[in-house]
Amino acid sequence: MKNPVTSIEQAQVLEGPAEGVATAASKVLRQGPLKDALTGTWFGHPMHPVLTDLPIGMWMSALLLDVLGGKAASKAADTLIGWGVICAVPTAITGVADWIDTIEEERRVGFVHAIGNVTATLLYARSYLARKRGSRGEGLVMSLLGAGALTAAAYLGGHLSYRLGAGVDRTRFDEAPEDWTEVLPAAELSERVPSVADAGGTAVLLYRDADNIHAIADKCSHRGGPLHEGEVDPSTETVICPWHASEFELKTGKIVRGPATAPQPLWEARVVGDKVEVRRIIGASG
Repeated sequence: MKNPVTSIEQAQVLEGPAEGVATAASKVLRQGPLKDALTGTWFGHPMHPVLTDLPIGMWMSALLLDVLGGKAASKAADTLIGWGVICAVPTAITGVADWIDTIEEERRVGFVHAIGNVTATLLYARSYLARKRGSRGEGLVMSLLGAGALTAAAYLGGHLSYRLGAGVDRTRFDEAPEDWTEVLPAAELSERVPSVADAGGTAVLLYRDADNIHAIADKCSHRGGPLHEGEVDPSTETVICPWHASEFELKTGKIVRGPATAPQPLWEARVVGDKVEVRRIIGASG
C-alpha cells in the first residue's frame, strides 16, 4: 500500500495551485528585512517551528481542560482557544515565508501542510465563536475536529523537516578533510573570480584577492544553491546565492542578508608550490 505522504509528494495536480500561491506570496514577502525577520535570519534558526508551539500548546491544553477540567475550567479553555487562533496568524506567516523558497516535493507537502493548518485554525475560530454564543457542545465538536486537522498537519510538518530536510542547514553533513587537501592548480585560481573545487567530495568556493584566498562551503546553507554561480561584490567581498539571494561574507562565512539562517562553513586555503590546498576549520562556521 502506498504511503499517503508519498502520494502527496508525487501529486502533480498540486503543482499548479501551489505555484500560484507561492508566486502571489513572493510578491508580498520580497527579499529584504521583513522576509529576513520572518525566516529567522536574525535568530539563527527558522522562526516557524518556534512559533508553532504557541497555538498547538494552547489548543491542546484547551482540549484537556474541556475533557478533564469540567465546568470550572470552561472559561480558561475558551481563552486558550481564542489566543491560539491569534497566535496562529504570525505562525502561518513565518511558515509561508519559508515555504515560498521550496520546490518539488517540499512545496507540494508544504502546501497540504498549510491547508491542514488553515483548516484547523478556522475550526478553532468557529469553536471559540460557538462557545461565546453559549453553544458549548458545538464548540467542543469544533475543537475535536480542529485537533484532528492540526495533528495531520503537524505530521506533515514533521515530514518536511525530518524526511525532506526543509529548514535544515544543507552544509551540516558535508565531509570535511582534517588534513590539507590538494584541490586544483594555483594557475586556475584567477584573481577576484569565484572558483569551485572538490575537497574530498565537498564543494568549496575559492576567491583570490591579491595574496589572500578566501574559502567557504560552496553549497548554500539555506537550500543548497551553488554559490560559485552567484554574484560576488569585490568591494565588500561578499557572495550572493543565485537561488534565493542569501548573501555571505567570503572572509568569514557570516550572513549579510537572508533568507539563510545558518552561516557558511569556513575553510582555510593556501598555495603550496603550484597547487592550492584547503582544509575545513572544524567548529568554525560564520
